[in-house]
Amino acid sequence: MRRDLAGKCALITGSVRGLGLAAAQRFAAAGCHVVLNGFDPAQEVASLRHDIETRYGVRTLYSGADLRRPGEIEAMVVAAQDAFGSIDILVNNAVVRHTAPVEAFSPEKWDEGIAVNLSAAFHTIRLVVPGMKRNEWGRIINVSSIYGLRGAVHRVNYVTSKTALVGLTRAVALETLAHGITCNAVCPGTTETPVHEAAVVAAMAEERIPRAEAVQRVLAGKQPTGRFISPDGVAALMVFLCQPEGADITGAVLPVDGGWASS
Repeated sequence: MRRDLAGKCALITGSVRGLGLAAAQRFAAAGCHVVLNGFDPAQEVASLRHDIETRYGVRTLYSGADLRRPGEIEAMVVAAQDAFGSIDILVNNAVVRHTAPVEAFSPEKWDEGIAVNLSAAFHTIRLVVPGMKRNEWGRIINVSSIYGLRGAVHRVNYVTSKTALVGLTRAVALETLAHGITCNAVCPGTTETPVHEAAVVAAMAEERIPRAEAVQRVLAGKQPTGRFISPDGVAALMVFLCQPEGADITGAVLPVDGGWASS
């Protein structure tokens, strides 16, 4: 892989598994030092860091910052800046999901979803932009969702926060375009992650059906391709947005959804 990003630092929230981990690996392969964030057990995090460092020849830092708490977000950013000098690439990927009809949606769950899915992105952005402006270079990628482009039942919090993340992306892009900074949003469809794998396994067990049929049940009404979105493909797009060829892409909202938004 090209290493156009060698020596830069990428902070990726929610990056110890799933799409965030795929992004961490892709950025490390491109030469970035990586700041990991999440809640996995210490031994698993240590193993993950060792694997990334030895495989790609980069350094890593881990933060268990609770993204519901602005003070912990700030501590994570400061630690990363102290370790690597600056944060050059920011990927706001962390997410929580809760489902319920709007009238039954817990206010506590609502607040948590807004805090993690939306406010955490605001806080990381406001904290890293000054350094990016000083360096006259920076890349911000917000992971929205297909549900940032269309509605869904029983997901009022997720749809609201992911839609607002698109607005945040556009506003930040316009504010920073004179400073060598880009800000874009990617909107994946249903991605091959541990959460969706669990849904497939549950469908297989509950309905006693083969895996292929269970996958189709989980994806019913979703991406027309009939297959999960590859986390590595989404991560590859993120890296492209940070390479020289992506310098003129800012304020973009990029679906990676197997044609779902067009159906």
